[in-house]
Amino acid sequence: MKTIECTLPTPAQEQQALAWLSVLHDQPSSGDQATFSQWLKADPAHGEAYARAQVLWELSEVPARTLADEDAFALQGYLNAINRSRRSNVRRWSGALAMAACLLLMISLGSGWQPSRWVDDLGADYVSAPGEIRTVTLADQSQVTLDADSAIAVDFSGGERHVQVRRGAGFFRVTHTGEPFVVDAEKGQARVLGTQFEVRLLPHGAQVTVLSGRVGVTADKNAAQHILTAGQQVAYGNGSAEKRHAVDSEAQLAWRQGWLNYYKATLADVVEDLRRYYPGRIVLLDDELAKRRVSGSFPSEDPQAVLNSLQGVLGFEQHQILGHLIILR
Repeated sequence: MKTIECTLPTPAQEQQALAWLSVLHDQPSSGDQATFSQWLKADPAHGEAYARAQVLWELSEVPARTLADEDAFALQGYLNAINRSRRSNVRRWSGALAMAACLLLMISLGSGWQPSRWVDDLGADYVSAPGEIRTVTLADQSQVTLDADSAIAVDFSGGERHVQVRRGAGFFRVTHTGEPFVVDAEKGQARVLGTQFEVRLLPHGAQVTVLSGRVGVTADKNAAQHILTAGQQVAYGNGSAEKRHAVDSEAQLAWRQGWLNYYKATLADVVEDLRRYYPGRIVLLDDELAKRRVSGSFPSEDPQAVLNSLQGVLGFEQHQILGHLIILR
């Protein structure tokens, strides 16, 4: 019996194959086709790399287009922030990213290129990287512990101490100085009345959780204030606040010790948290799967292990692309 050997492509060859796939999907010239043919014949691994690229293209087209649109939107915000808006260029970039989804997204994932973070970080004073829990001491000796992939801006002027949560979440230990300490998040505020508390951005607002002391929360400048005490939480958005309720604040804030705790949380919420700890991207494609409920405690330091555990329980498919993009469906 004759043994057939399969030559595995290197990561560089895989990226070359993705580049060729992009070219061949965009009206290649006769010269492009001839050069591609020469490349394909130059090494048996090139054929294997191109076959993998074709499968990868089919698998990643939908999430790639979604991420391309998100990045184009973030780029527009970045350009607006530096007063150099080029709306038509961003639309063109969006189309290019979608057409060359595999190539451009794999390169961007490998280099950590995510314009949405640039926009948040542009005016930030303190930033934590994906997977990093960082504690900083402010000028008044108050401390802020940043959750992974978070950013805050600080303004101690005008007789008030203001901190804006620009991305992610921060846990605050406030030093009493006699000056008000206010945390701004979205359009609302958390005004400190002597406390330890967390302010976390949500997809459409923010959430405040109190560990000790009291916090006055307003959903916007014209809204009524809600007074929270230890073990209470409230979420707000679009100018209104939900009803405050009791929570196990120690469990909710266990991320400071490297644990993520859930009780009947949706898989979508769990994945949203894991994204802050994963250096690449995680895309959840199935809407019904996203609604499935999850309970348990998981170590935040290894998002891949958490996904593997959830996969065993929920039975979803998991595909990792070039070590940086995880697709769940």
